Amino acid sequence: MQIRVSFYSYFRELTDCAETVQDLPEGSTLATLVERLTLRYPRLAGMQRSMLVAVGVEYQPREYTLKAGDEVSLFPPVQGG
Repeated sequence: MQIRVSFYSYFRELTDCAETVQDLPEGSTLATLVERLTLRYPRLAGMQRSMLVAVGVEYQPREYTLKAGDEVSLFPPVQGG
């Protein structure tokens, strides 16, 4: 299945793109997606534990099972100011 992924804030700089499509086997979780993305974009590796992940407009845990057509957004940790 194909999952569309959007990168926000400085994640765009780390990946050199604003969005991509990732192929995954049916039944894959967000954890699998993040793992594959860090292999594809090694500069994301240091952010794995702190990145925020949303499916559609809802933040989801890494155990969330993806469905074909899901749109995932990756955000860096929120910082106050």
